[in-house]
Amino acid sequence: MGSFVSFVDRLVDKISEKRSILCVGLDPQPQWIPEEIFKEASEQVKDDENAKEITARAILIFNKAIIEAVKDLAVVVKPQIAFYEAYGSSGIWAFEETIKFAKKQGLLIIEDAKRCDGGDTAKFYAQGHLGEIDVFSKSGFVKEKGVDADAMTVIPWTGLAGLDHFIRIVKEKGKGIFVVVKTSFRPNSAIEQIPTAKGTKMWEEAALLIKQWAQRCGGKSGLNNIGVVVGATYPEEASKMREIYPDAFFLVPGYGAQGGGAEGAVAGVREDGLGVIVNSSRGIIFAYERSEKFKDKPENFAESAKKAAEFSRDELNQALEKKANLPW
Repeated sequence: MGSFVSFVDRLVDKISEKRSILCVGLDPQPQWIPEEIFKEASEQVKDDENAKEITARAILIFNKAIIEAVKDLAVVVKPQIAFYEAYGSSGIWAFEETIKFAKKQGLLIIEDAKRCDGGDTAKFYAQGHLGEIDVFSKSGFVKEKGVDADAMTVIPWTGLAGLDHFIRIVKEKGKGIFVVVKTSFRPNSAIEQIPTAKGTKMWEEAALLIKQWAQRCGGKSGLNNIGVVVGATYPEEASKMREIYPDAFFLVPGYGAQGGGAEGAVAGVREDGLGVIVNSSRGIIFAYERSEKFKDKPENFAESAKKAAEFSRDELNQALEKKANLPW
């Protein structure tokens, strides 16, 4: 590793500073964004027919309000790129502006892109999202940062051919990756659960390989910059994952709206209270509309998100304290 402070060490510092393991997923869906925001966005666009730009601007206005509301309660935000790519170049602009704004608010960024490929394609994914890209200026080709997320989700099924470019950037730039090994979806992924000749499941063998590939990617905290995605909806498998890969950080989806509870979300935590970051997306950002506990008027969407984030942080901390030492 270089002289930089790596992603995993910055993550540990943020967890200690904020006394939180909460990650807020920024998955904006227009049908749940208050109408007034679209009116505000349309006033920023000269061409009333440019519906994608209006929508993208509404997404950015919404995201900024959510970020402001949760910045003291969450350590990470996780924009899922699918909700932005759908709106073309305007959506990508909103995605990049969201990341810039979140960084200014002191939040770490996990880009949820789940890329999976090999060769030059994998190299451009890695460079474009986590590293530097070649751009042409008047003086010739120069290096420029791409999306510049702090960490990113990736898929393991192309093997080392798909991950080696990401691993190289982890080592050279101190970035992080979370490899999707055990998803939170119900029913359980049939591919992940395929039995092997050894009697293990496919996801267990994937975890063993990732642990092997992650050598020399550790931070000063003793945790690795190559983490894994482990769903909160299958806590027994989170405990098994911790046995397989003890120094991994787990990105845990499935808490909240997907049905995973707080105790299940922290099932894979280490004894020192570190090693998990728990995501909640629509249960927080659309709490004003979708939560019985925090339901409110559309104009109060940010305040509802703040209340939901505070509740989630506290509930996760209570579950954490039952399971392990608090890491602060």
